[in-house]
Amino acid sequence: MNLDNILRCFPRHIREVLNNGLSIEELNLLEEIRIRNNLPLICKIGQADKVLNYKILTEDINYIFQKICENSIYTYQNQIANGYITIQGGNRVGIVGTAVLHDNKVTNFNYISGLNFRISRQIIGCSNPIMSGIINEQQNTIYNTLIVSMPGMGKTTLLRDMIRNISNGIDGLINGMNIAVIDERGEISATYKGIMQNDLGIRTDVINDIPKYIGMKLAVRSMSPKVIAVDEIGSKEDSQAINYAMCCGVKGIFTAHGQDIKDIEKNPDLEELINNKIIERVVLIKNEKLENSNKTKRIIEVANIN
Repeated sequence: MNLDNILRCFPRHIREVLNNGLSIEELNLLEEIRIRNNLPLICKIGQADKVLNYKILTEDINYIFQKICENSIYTYQNQIANGYITIQGGNRVGIVGTAVLHDNKVTNFNYISGLNFRISRQIIGCSNPIMSGIINEQQNTIYNTLIVSMPGMGKTTLLRDMIRNISNGIDGLINGMNIAVIDERGEISATYKGIMQNDLGIRTDVINDIPKYIGMKLAVRSMSPKVIAVDEIGSKEDSQAINYAMCCGVKGIFTAHGQDIKDIEKNPDLEELINNKIIERVVLIKNEKLENSNKTKRIIEVANIN
């Protein structure tokens, strides 16, 4: 079970708090475990938080931090400087504390004050219902696609499965294609010691821990991809790199934060990609309230914006 790779990072007494404080159903729905110094242990279960009856101690954080670094902090220095560590199983641990700066760049953290364990769950096949909407069957390729949602709605999970489908191919719909994934923060591939922990397909190349705009240009020059995939674009440099890739004949699939296309158009660099018809399809992920109920259901729509 994926959760086992997280639980082994905790001292025994915290594992017991988690096992006793959460039901089996809650453990299966667990998305995050928040560790904050001198504050209660909090678990995110779906869209709700559950506060457990245990206050985190400094020695707890020190123990956990050594565990996630496998007792070799130096080995993980680059990831630490970027505010996270990817552990076995594809789970990512966010790090906060007193930042050490050099030339206005974070080089380390002193006095770790908080850790956020984000449980990685790959949902194989979640993109299947929408793949036909982003595929250009006549040219055996995809339309340049932007996935849009608010944080925590599953856009990275959807992107991950779309990459797998594009890489492997779908019988009767599209042949498998070489796809380069620029994984700046390790969330897509969850690479651990050079091995992808998530299934991204058989024709996928991943560049980890590199700024997106640099990685896109590097991938186009070195790996001859048919498609590039990038999570959370938004800067001017990202847009310039996307334009470069498109001019080289490469297709792309990207994600960005927003409720709808109007939100995206508030970013002038993303608006330019839409106005110049670089982006051809937008996939919107949103919650829709059920009639006569306080519950919501997840909706995924594909819009043709050309």
